[in-house]
Amino acid sequence: MLSRLLSHDLPRSKLLAAILIAIVLGLAFAPFLFPGVKALNVAAKVLIFVVLVAGFDLLLGYTGIVSFAHTMFFGIGAYGVAIASTRMGPSWGALAVGIGGALVLSLLLSLAIGLFSLRVRAIFFAMITLAVAAAFQTLASQLSDFTGGEDGLTFKLPELLSPSFEPFETEVFGVLIDGKIITYYALFVVAVVLVLALLRIVNSPFGRVLQAIRENEFRAEAIGYRVVVYRTLSSVLSALFACAAGAMLAIWLRYNGPDTSLSFEIMMDVLLIVVIGGMGTIYGAVIGSVLFLIAQSYLQDLLRLGSEATAGIPLLPALLSPDRWLLWLGLLFVLSVYYFPTGVVGRLRSRAAAKP
Repeated sequence: MLSRLLSHDLPRSKLLAAILIAIVLGLAFAPFLFPGVKALNVAAKVLIFVVLVAGFDLLLGYTGIVSFAHTMFFGIGAYGVAIASTRMGPSWGALAVGIGGALVLSLLLSLAIGLFSLRVRAIFFAMITLAVAAAFQTLASQLSDFTGGEDGLTFKLPELLSPSFEPFETEVFGVLIDGKIITYYALFVVAVVLVLALLRIVNSPFGRVLQAIRENEFRAEAIGYRVVVYRTLSSVLSALFACAAGAMLAIWLRYNGPDTSLSFEIMMDVLLIVVIGGMGTIYGAVIGSVLFLIAQSYLQDLLRLGSEATAGIPLLPALLSPDRWLLWLGLLFVLSVYYFPTGVVGRLRSRAAAKP
């Protein structure tokens, strides 16, 4: 049953399977295991980035296409929810219109980019997508009547998802259930469904063709596959998953602005997570997102503790200053690439395969 649910794409490593089970259980019970606003925000961000990164891995890891427009579709999903909720009010209809409209716009844009750009060489396609993403970010900043400009849009959600909604008068296992917890579990269900859908896609005949194109597109073309069609479909699917992740972000934050969903830093984070987790493995998006976001969120706290603990030692307190967290994050990334060149998932699988 589990094998069928995972589309027969099993972890193929006992340690990897144990890590994935621990992550899923940790995210499933995060509101009860890790109380506090920050911990819940980190867990929700992990769910959002798992969908975003897994969708990008379909493009990069399985098809071999480098695109910098992924965050544009992420922003479209977020703005779709924000604009519809601002103009139509806090209703389920507004969410449906916002998400539906964003998905349609993402489909059309990704289809246009794919058909017009995927015939060029990889580096030129990457530059085209970078230019389109930069133009869209500028457009979102300037159309203040629709997008709120640099200030963004703050909106309300239906009462069920509002933090003020409390269905129970008493706490459940020490946690007061409110609309924020309900929103978190809605994101959890959506993330699980979308990841399972991606596993199904990459393990289907369509996914096998994408991998064949990644390995040798000329050979794939020679045996009868229309490479441009498959690459375009991969681009469209990747955009739709990114759009869904953007809608999840807007629903969680109840706010969206250019720096929130369209920042180029998000694109860099996605690339780092793919490399850390392992390209061409949907499981890599899960592990990479957890490792990167926990490091990004708690590294400053750990450095602060280290700086205080080494107060009497020369140089160390300054070196461990929380202000230098980006330096240490970069160092951790370099070390992870050095010791895990195929990502965490690739290393664990190769290690398991090497055992007699």
